[in-house]
Amino acid sequence: MTGEHQNIEWKTNWRDEYLKWVSGFANANGGILYIGIDDRGNVVGVDNSSKLLLDLPNKIRDVLGIIAEVNLLNEQGKEYIEIIIEPYTTPISYKGRYYYRSGSTLQELKGPALEKLLLKKIGKKWDGITAHDFSRNDLSAQAFNIFREKAKKSRRIPDEDIDENDEKLLELLGLITPDGIKRAAIITFGKNPEKLITGAYVKIGFFRTHADLLYQDEIHGSLLEQVEKTMDLLLTKYLKAHISYDGLTRVETYNFPEQALREAILNALIHKNYSASNPIQISVYEDWLMIYNNGELPAGWTINTLKSKHTSEPPNPDIANVFFRAGYIETWGRGTLNMVNYCRQAGIAEPVFENKWGGIAVIFAANNDNKPWESMHLPEESKKLGEKLGEKLGEKLGEKLSKNQREIVRLMLTNNQISILSIAKSLNISSTAVENNISKLKALGFIKRVGPAKGGRWQIIKKI
Repeated sequence: MTGEHQNIEWKTNWRDEYLKWVSGFANANGGILYIGIDDRGNVVGVDNSSKLLLDLPNKIRDVLGIIAEVNLLNEQGKEYIEIIIEPYTTPISYKGRYYYRSGSTLQELKGPALEKLLLKKIGKKWDGITAHDFSRNDLSAQAFNIFREKAKKSRRIPDEDIDENDEKLLELLGLITPDGIKRAAIITFGKNPEKLITGAYVKIGFFRTHADLLYQDEIHGSLLEQVEKTMDLLLTKYLKAHISYDGLTRVETYNFPEQALREAILNALIHKNYSASNPIQISVYEDWLMIYNNGELPAGWTINTLKSKHTSEPPNPDIANVFFRAGYIETWGRGTLNMVNYCRQAGIAEPVFENKWGGIAVIFAANNDNKPWESMHLPEESKKLGEKLGEKLGEKLGEKLSKNQREIVRLMLTNNQISILSIAKSLNISSTAVENNISKLKALGFIKRVGPAKGGRWQIIKKI
């Protein structure tokens, strides 16, 4: 007999309370409940098999309202009962309570988890439900202005539709039901989405250490406004800019690519589990930051899925549609891949994705030599991923170099007095990215700077 797992449960004898397990299997992916088998998988048999064979189908039907296949089996002269439960498309309750089989455990669903099950069974998402007691007066004129400005540039909505009144625009975006406006409208366009659900905002904090918070801010309002305000606050208050000049033009670059940060913020805002009450949290440190949102990966996905080509499966499709029409995002599931590519182009480590605390964390680090986030007790999978990132930067496995690092060495071989700005222009990357890569090359012993600060030259120590 194979062991207990997500689809199999053993019980030595029948109790009516085990109808909970039948409900849990019906609400999940179905399963088999065996009566007359102990916890170690040994058939111990039942004494009243004939009565159970008659009573159980009726109890399951009368109490749960479903039909299950009940079979009498025999092993070495011992009879036991097999109850086969199919998954049901409607939610199944036991005495007004809902259960769900997860792994080898039975869980009673309450609050957001119960709402998610009920919506799943009727084929709806959280953001597609009507927001009762809300009206057009709860929406922000500024949010509509932002949407129209972005949509005109994206050209994903005909100009004549963009110029329609707000109510007509909501209708065109599919944000109105016969009963009123959807939750998605309140979240994306609302003056105060927190009237609908607690925690619909962004919190940013700057930390010296995990326990030492220096200052913080909160960003409220519609999602469309939160995107712009969050990015602006990050760049003007929380991130240190490196100043360089392109001729007479002042150029500001940051430890982390702006495009990658924007993608991560958009991902967090659009994919957040809004039935949970905690806000999106951005923790900023001297040389790394983490963007966290409550939510979960689609069924069958792992963290590795985020770093390979994948489909787009937004948990909030109506919210995602607004941001797509406004040109903020694509519809092909490329957001996480874009984050990775932007970091590669900037010459820094790829972002680390973590499935933790009931949500998804995205970690950007300016320097992976020392991984300070590991003291936050990230799972072993993250540590292994961090090691792989280090290898890609040439720290291990025969000191392999990135494409940008190889190009920098090639340019120095051609012109041993080439400036950092000239390298940045040649490779179409930031000066900060060049400086980071040069630091790596020096640490690996490939290059060194010789001569005075002004008029010095690059010396190639190891050839590639």
